[in-house]
Amino acid sequence: MIVEQNEVGRFAVFSYLVGDEEMREGLLIDPADEADRLLSEAKSHGLEIVYIVNTHSHIDHVMGNREMVQKTHAKIVIHEKDSQGLGRTSPDLLMMFSATPSPPADLTVRDGDVIRVGKIGLRVLHTPGHSPGGICLYLDGMVFTGDTLFVDSVGRTDFPGSSWEMLEQSIREKLYTLPGETVVYPGHNYGSTPTSTIQHEKRYNPFVRG
Repeated sequence: MIVEQNEVGRFAVFSYLVGDEEMREGLLIDPADEADRLLSEAKSHGLEIVYIVNTHSHIDHVMGNREMVQKTHAKIVIHEKDSQGLGRTSPDLLMMFSATPSPPADLTVRDGDVIRVGKIGLRVLHTPGHSPGGICLYLDGMVFTGDTLFVDSVGRTDFPGSSWEMLEQSIREKLYTLPGETVVYPGHNYGSTPTSTIQHEKRYNPFVRG
């Protein structure tokens, strides 16, 4: 199994490559920018990108979708409650981020669904709060947390559709119930380290402690 973390673009977004080298299939989580670099990495492992998985529909995470689809023909996957958001980014935000709107989703998921590449299965954890359809992805002792949980921080809840109460509930019930040694792979490089663990966040995260 291949798991690679890459910081891309101007907004400290972490994109992740997950792939099965035996079956030569992979997916990209939030490929927000630098498509050629991400695809070069996938190619170095012999992987064909079959899915683009968005943890939520905010522009800083989906602004690379169109270019990535054009270059791979991969299918866009997002939670059903954020799928409409892909096509509703305001012109002002598009201009602010120098972005093009994302194509529509090809597949929508719900809590408990499994996204498969080769023999690898990522379990969808619906974690609303930062956005109504925010998701985390759990795989073999690691969890990709998007903008739900950062290293020693959490996602913002001052956006339309955000909710602090829902975010805290999502973290406590969906993430802090995972094994303590689970590695946290966040959606932005905002912390003192690029990764964390569930145990560390439960003990030391100043916003939500277990």
